[in-house]
Amino acid sequence: MVGMGWFMCMMMMVCVISCGEAAPGAKFDELYRSSWAMDHCVNDGEVTKLKLDNFSGAGFESRSKYLFGKVSIQIKLVEGDSAGTVTAFYMSSEGSNHNEFDFEFLGNTTGEPYIVQTNVYVNGVGNREQRLNLWFDPTTEFHTYSILWSKRSVVFMVDETPIRVHKNLEDKGIPFAKDQAMGVYSSIWNADDWATQGGLVKTDWSHAPFIASYKDFKIDACEVPTTADLSKCSGEDQRFWWDEPTVSELSLHQNHQLIWVRANHMIYDYCYDAARFPVTPLECQHHRHL
Repeated sequence: MVGMGWFMCMMMMVCVISCGEAAPGAKFDELYRSSWAMDHCVNDGEVTKLKLDNFSGAGFESRSKYLFGKVSIQIKLVEGDSAGTVTAFYMSSEGSNHNEFDFEFLGNTTGEPYIVQTNVYVNGVGNREQRLNLWFDPTTEFHTYSILWSKRSVVFMVDETPIRVHKNLEDKGIPFAKDQAMGVYSSIWNADDWATQGGLVKTDWSHAPFIASYKDFKIDACEVPTTADLSKCSGEDQRFWWDEPTVSELSLHQNHQLIWVRANHMIYDYCYDAARFPVTPLECQHHRHL
C-alpha cells in the first residue's frame, strides 16, 4: 500500500512540473444559469451558493450543450451534519434514452466521511454505481471535480486525480455515450430515503440551511449549435486536444493514482455486486478500471 504522504507529495510534484499556473475560471453567469428555485441560488462575488432547506433544494445548468471535452468546478460541500442531503455535479443529455455522467456527494453525520458516488448512463441505462471515500475533508476547502469526455473514455477526476475511467468498448458490442450533446448541471436536494446509510439516517432540518459553494467554473468542450447538429464536434475530420492519445489515455502516473484510489478508498463497485448482478455486467469483464 502506498503511503499517503508519498502519494500527496508525488501529486504535487507532477502538478508543478506539468500543470503550470492554472488559468482562472469563468464567472458563473458566463457559463451557467439557475434552473430551479432561483431564490436558493445565490451569487456572492466569485462564489455561487446552492441552498437546501425544508422548503426546497436548488440547481443550475449550463447555458450551452456540448459534445466531448472537459468540465470542471471547484466545490466546497455542506459542512457539519449533512446527513440525508445529496449534492450533484453531472453532465446529461435529454430524453428517456439519455446519456449521463454523475458525481453525487452523499452527506453524512458530523465526523463521518462524505461518500462520492459516480454513475454512468448510456441510452437511458444506468446502474453503474461506484462509491468511495475521499482522502480529505471536502467541506473545509474548495476542491476541483472534473469530467473529461472523449471518444475513447469518460474520466472522473478529483483535484486532477482520476478516480474512475469508463472506456469506450463498442468493439465489444457495448454502447458508449458519443452521439448526444450534454448540458452541465449541479443541484442539491433532500434524499434521506437512501443517501445516508441506506436511508437509516434522516435529514436533521434543525441544521438547515445546507449550503454547497462553487467557484472557478471551467468548460473546455465542443459547443454544439443545436442538439440536432453535432457535425462541428463529431466529424471524422475534426480533432481536438482531448482526442490526443496522451490525453484520452491515462499516463503511467495517472494509472498509479487510480490504482491507489481504488485500493484505499473505494467502498462499492457494481462490478462486484453479485446480489444485484448475478451475471457480471459485460463491460466489467473487459477492462480493469471502470
